[in-house]
Amino acid sequence: MSTEKLLAPILSFLHCETPDAWVDEAKKPENLSVLLLDHLMCELKAGQTAMYLMRKYALDKSSCDMVMKWFEPYEQFVYKKVGSMEALAQYSPPLKKIIANKEDEFAQTLIDKMVLLIKEELHHFYQVLEIMEQRGIEYCSVRAGRYAKGMLKHVTTYEPQALIDKLIIGAYIEARSCERFAKIAPHLDDDLNKFYTSLLRSEARHYQDYLGLAEMVAGQDISQRVAFIGEQEAKLILSDDEDFKFHSGIPIK
Repeated sequence: MSTEKLLAPILSFLHCETPDAWVDEAKKPENLSVLLLDHLMCELKAGQTAMYLMRKYALDKSSCDMVMKWFEPYEQFVYKKVGSMEALAQYSPPLKKIIANKEDEFAQTLIDKMVLLIKEELHHFYQVLEIMEQRGIEYCSVRAGRYAKGMLKHVTTYEPQALIDKLIIGAYIEARSCERFAKIAPHLDDDLNKFYTSLLRSEARHYQDYLGLAEMVAGQDISQRVAFIGEQEAKLILSDDEDFKFHSGIPIK
């Protein structure tokens, strides 16, 4: 599938494209380390989000504990600076069957989609880390940007609407990631261009999975809610932002 065909539904889903001002900032060589560090954390957070959704809405207690352990080496490396790339390369998450907390079509579907997403996000995390190592970019802590928090503040306080909102937000985050990978790839060197282009297919599928799950939970038309959250996402992308990140708004000079 061509990049244009892959991106067509994503560009239709998003309420705006990434402004040129963000691309101009992102392609500056001096900002590459900022971009990669934030991308690294985005991959981990994407996996953690999928894990939290499974724990809260789909897994029994024993499976909750097991899935938590999948992240231990990565979280130790990021938050406590314990471990090494070599250890992460050799790490293989426990593959025992995880069990749904109820006989529910949604619970099993959520598990199936999120397990695949987690495996891909953790693989991408290691790939970004490997690129940083090759380029002599040391890992250091970076504070989270305003993007995800800016959308999560609109989550409804009662269920199942809260879950529907979280899934819609997940769809927008994955769609925006895909769109930005495509935007920045042509401005980077050949290796990074190939890397970011290689991520497009999985990010596009993740957005579709999240949106499909939201529709499954709702069991009815959610287009108005999708549009509302899309409007909030676009406001964050099109407004001035002092903190340059992978999902930040228009950079303030």
